[in-house]
Amino acid sequence: MKIYILGAGSLGLAFGGLLGLSGQDVTLLCRTQTQADVINAQGLDLTIDSQIQNIDIKAALTSEDLPKADLILVFVKSQDTAIAIEQILKFVDAKTMVLSLQNGMGHEDTIAKFIPKNQILGGKTYVGGQRLSANGVLIGYKNKCTVVGEFDGTKSARVQQIAAIFNESNLQTEISTNILGTMWDKLFINVATGAVSGISGLCYGELYKSDEWQNIAVGAVAEAMQIAQAQNIDYTVPDGRAAWLMAGAGLPYDFKASMLQSLEAGYRTEIDFINGYVVKKGLEANIPTPINQTLVAAMKGVEKWVLSKELPKI
Repeated sequence: MKIYILGAGSLGLAFGGLLGLSGQDVTLLCRTQTQADVINAQGLDLTIDSQIQNIDIKAALTSEDLPKADLILVFVKSQDTAIAIEQILKFVDAKTMVLSLQNGMGHEDTIAKFIPKNQILGGKTYVGGQRLSANGVLIGYKNKCTVVGEFDGTKSARVQQIAAIFNESNLQTEISTNILGTMWDKLFINVATGAVSGISGLCYGELYKSDEWQNIAVGAVAEAMQIAQAQNIDYTVPDGRAAWLMAGAGLPYDFKASMLQSLEAGYRTEIDFINGYVVKKGLEANIPTPINQTLVAAMKGVEKWVLSKELPKI
């Protein structure tokens, strides 16, 4: 199977690296020529259990002439989804499957503006990646499940094939017959730690020492759960504290949430698609979300300050 990784950031490099390590035909689609050149020349450095392993893997730009893809895994930042999908349409034919494993919600609706819905699969992952350099990534994958599924709830041959490939690549994967519920489960996890880590600047080890941040996180998740209940979503995370504990389970002490990684690299975060999504759905359902509204406002302020600085981008 020819697999393209759309978005060679932290999670894209982690997935691409583990798939490549198992011998899959993987191409990383990079944002810059510099990153593609470094990966093609030096390979990809995977840091797993404090050990660094270098693998050869292909990297390219979306402007290059590449064969049609069998599977495209989408990892670009949420706000970049539309423009990124437009750029890879030439790699798509009627047999190409597209699977978003991005943080947040709403990506499938954006992708469906360009690609037929019957080619789009649902999924979420709890695998963690922290980009260390243009060609280096710290991977947290042990006991971190990935879930894929059809939106009609069937266990189709194609999702079974994808799950088998992922499992062969040390990506513990399950097939869901309730992928929408699974996606809300992951939203709760993102709501629990993304914004509080970005605003505080704390890695997971330090963040989990703070009762104050834990209380805010648990409250933010509780608001999201109220909205899911109002929409009759069949989710499985029992409560806000469980989401908080699940978010950090098995990750290294110095691991950083995706939002904090974005800020440190000088980029906008995905706040609008995580806590901002909760606020949006709360307004639609007339459900108050004061904690998430506060987190969104605070993150927007941090973003404005960060984007006003000249920070080196990797």
